[in-house]
Amino acid sequence: MAKKSSGIRKVVLAYSGGLDTSVILKWLQDVYDCEVITFTADIGQGEEVEPARKKAKLFGVRQIFIENLQEEFVRDFVYPMFRANTVYEGEYLLGTSIARPLIAKRLVEIAQKTGADAISHGATGKGNDQVRFELGAYALMPNVKVIAPWREWDLLSREKLLAYADQHRIPVDFKKRKGGGAPYSMDANLLHISYEGGILEDPSYEPEESMWRLTVSPEKAPNRPEYIELAYQRGDIVAVNGRRMSPAKVLAELNRLGGKHGIGRLDLVENRYVGMKSRGCYETPGGTIMLKAHRAMESITMDREVLALKDDLMPRYARMIYNGYWFSPERRLLQTLIDASQETVNGTVKLKLYKGTVIVVGRESKTDTLFDPAISTFEDDKGAYNQADAAGFIRLNALRMRIAANARRRR
Repeated sequence: MAKKSSGIRKVVLAYSGGLDTSVILKWLQDVYDCEVITFTADIGQGEEVEPARKKAKLFGVRQIFIENLQEEFVRDFVYPMFRANTVYEGEYLLGTSIARPLIAKRLVEIAQKTGADAISHGATGKGNDQVRFELGAYALMPNVKVIAPWREWDLLSREKLLAYADQHRIPVDFKKRKGGGAPYSMDANLLHISYEGGILEDPSYEPEESMWRLTVSPEKAPNRPEYIELAYQRGDIVAVNGRRMSPAKVLAELNRLGGKHGIGRLDLVENRYVGMKSRGCYETPGGTIMLKAHRAMESITMDREVLALKDDLMPRYARMIYNGYWFSPERRLLQTLIDASQETVNGTVKLKLYKGTVIVVGRESKTDTLFDPAISTFEDDKGAYNQADAAGFIRLNALRMRIAANARRRR
């Protein structure tokens, strides 16, 4: 491959140590003739990240960053997103989307720390992740150069990647070399696992049970329900079953409980930002519990019109995250409104987990409840609510419809 005359001296590469990014590492050294700095983020993907260090050293990488970002991921990205009850296209809980801005942020911070003038990633030119990484990077480091090999090279098949790996003695997992392993791609973090590509590109194909990693099938879940209690402060979960936990530990525990009861599976055809439809399967056990519980907590602590305004804005907020605009001024502004709405979202929610379902069975707020039994009761409310007032309320709200009905009769 011909060397590029780019003036780039140092590149920070988002590096997993897998086939694609290992090939990218060598390709950057060969084609851009530059120093490569690797960055590997541990955001709870459940795989050992230290082997990435050994692989990077094989190719002379001198600056290797491997960081555990699980707490920052949940505290500063997942929790703020769930304060908005965020769902994309009615179903998807944005497990991949919300991880990308954190990775972009650290890529830029490492580039600034090391004096690098470019960053690089392994996202393809067909997907959403290229947009998410790069919009985030440009928002934080406007003049950064971005190298996206999948948009530049001709290694556009698995066979070509393996041939390049053989040529440059890049270690390749035996299963990948023999065509074994999962017949689809996976992306995992503490919030979810996604599965796409390969045999899943046929939207009529039902994935095999062996594909799912975080959850048992609802049919094989325990025959007895399990009750849990979540404590909230300002819209965030701070304790599970009376035990205070950090954000990452909360999510890990809810993943364990949800996975045990077959909660959080999703098979979805979604609309990518680049224009095409894509079929993906997702496991988000803890997030599914969080969404249900948070809405229950808001139901007794949040004003009706404030909650309605949040619900109106949520689809737009979800698209911002899905499309890569986490660091945009509009998302930041909307987050300020969302966070302000959570001041009173304090209390506890009781849930029943049973064979793939999350059922709210109780909610309580000792300090911020708006639920007044004296007014809501169907029994004698001792004058707390004058039922005769409802007649005028109904007549006034019917006025426009009565006027329209009379107009229709005159035609």
